[in-house]
Amino acid sequence: MAHDSSDPIGHHGNSEMVASATSESRMARYVLIGLALCFVGLFVLMPLAAVFTEAMRNGAGEFLTVLGDPETFAAIRLTLLVAVIAVPLNLVFGVAAAWAIAKFEFKGKAFLTTLIDLPFSVSPVISGLVFILLFGSHSLLGPWLQSHGIQILFAVPGIVLATVFVTFPFVARELIPLMQEQGTSDEEAALSLGASGWQTFWYVTLPNIKWGLLYGVLLCNARAMGEFGAVSVVSGHIRGLTNTMPLQVEILYNEYNFVAAFAVATLLALLALVTLVLKSLLEMKFSEQIAASRRH
Repeated sequence: MAHDSSDPIGHHGNSEMVASATSESRMARYVLIGLALCFVGLFVLMPLAAVFTEAMRNGAGEFLTVLGDPETFAAIRLTLLVAVIAVPLNLVFGVAAAWAIAKFEFKGKAFLTTLIDLPFSVSPVISGLVFILLFGSHSLLGPWLQSHGIQILFAVPGIVLATVFVTFPFVARELIPLMQEQGTSDEEAALSLGASGWQTFWYVTLPNIKWGLLYGVLLCNARAMGEFGAVSVVSGHIRGLTNTMPLQVEILYNEYNFVAAFAVATLLALLALVTLVLKSLLEMKFSEQIAASRRH
């Protein structure tokens, strides 16, 4: 039976109850917003401002001189090299893993999904120690590698392996829910029209996931350049050879060379700011893509 328009608990009354239950008073909103701004200012903006202030304490000339130091320049170059190697590897793995999990049914699917999440639950230091146990001089593989002149630890290969391990979930984890939401209807239609598997991926699947893929690559790259724990264990801290930017910051700070340490830290801070801006833009595109897939 329909409620009378004068019914106090009718539709209008229910709407008011819902509105009152899901809204706050103006004072409460101001208090919550103020607390959030104070927290962001205290724990984000103030430390960020301190980094840039300390880096510029002796002027822009000293800042540029520090960045031109051979050891610092080597750290920057190594960080970029590791990211250039690790990110494409994770891109390929992430797309393949997401495609397999979202588009196919097979035994061990849940186990594969759990393995993808493993770096999120394991400390980066533990991840580095795993590679020490695998490739160290007292491991099973260590003597064989040494006899063949192959050096993994305390060299670029070890740093790349550690970085790949701690960053490989990012691309896959962004693509899996998106591809599951989209389903397999587009791929099935393309295959029914005679497209090959590669054509289906290149012209159907990839355009549908491009924003999610870029978002995952962005997060992966930011983590690769800023990774400290796992890289610290496997690098050996060899000056000018195996120190990445985060390790170089630690060394300079421990030597009380604060201006140089904060100068290198500003590069990482700038990377974080650029990542934040791009992340926000990609989130907008990502949300639009998910909404469009749901409408279809």
